[in-house]
Amino acid sequence: MGFDQIRQRRLSDDIVERLEGMILEGTLTAGERLPAERALAEQFGVSRPSLREAIQKLTAKGLLISRQGGGNYVVESLGSTFSDPLLHLLENNTDAQRDLLEFRHTLEASCAYYAALRATAVDRERLTQAFEELQDCYSRSDDASRSEEGAADAKFHLAIAEASHNAVLLHTIRGLFDLLKRNVVTNIGGMYKQRTETRDMLISQHRDLYQAIIEGRAEEAREISSRHILYVQEVLEEVRQEVQRVARAERRKGM
Repeated sequence: MGFDQIRQRRLSDDIVERLEGMILEGTLTAGERLPAERALAEQFGVSRPSLREAIQKLTAKGLLISRQGGGNYVVESLGSTFSDPLLHLLENNTDAQRDLLEFRHTLEASCAYYAALRATAVDRERLTQAFEELQDCYSRSDDASRSEEGAADAKFHLAIAEASHNAVLLHTIRGLFDLLKRNVVTNIGGMYKQRTETRDMLISQHRDLYQAIIEGRAEEAREISSRHILYVQEVLEEVRQEVQRVARAERRKGM
């Protein structure tokens, strides 16, 4: 009877597994610089040669990049769902905007549900901070704050994804972050003009969603998230139809 040799596990493999776990759970984010080798080795309680070997393995896997004299970084492209050229196409195409909202309808409702079930005290603290930043943007109604509002809105939904403790949902939302932010900036101006109550509705919907998650009401959180996206879809459809009517009227005027 033959026996296969048992491969001895190297310490660097344990370090690789630890760092991969930190990337997967979102503790280390795209583009983030790792602590200096000496400090990181001390934190892990390992030798610098073992740490350096682990970093080389992660670099070979395409998860880290080493910059000459500048340290080690998580790659920028980590979780990048869409390239910049495709982002430009998506944000300027009406059908693609509709598709994004349909995608968000499914994705964010699930994030809200699991966040309400699994959020820790730290998650709730981060979510509260993101919610307060969004509320601050809502308190300023000037056009100059549109981009800030878009970023704060996307950050709020990202905080919900982080609180879901689902790695796939989290990295999908992170990969879509720029697109979500641009989507909000593109849409809110037209929405506010279309319906005078839109700002108050969005404030109320985000507050209800925040409270449902904080209080652990999972089914309600999912339902509120779903209603929020459906409301946005409804108003944007009205905006689209209004634009078409105006264009049709202008064409008739020129005949």
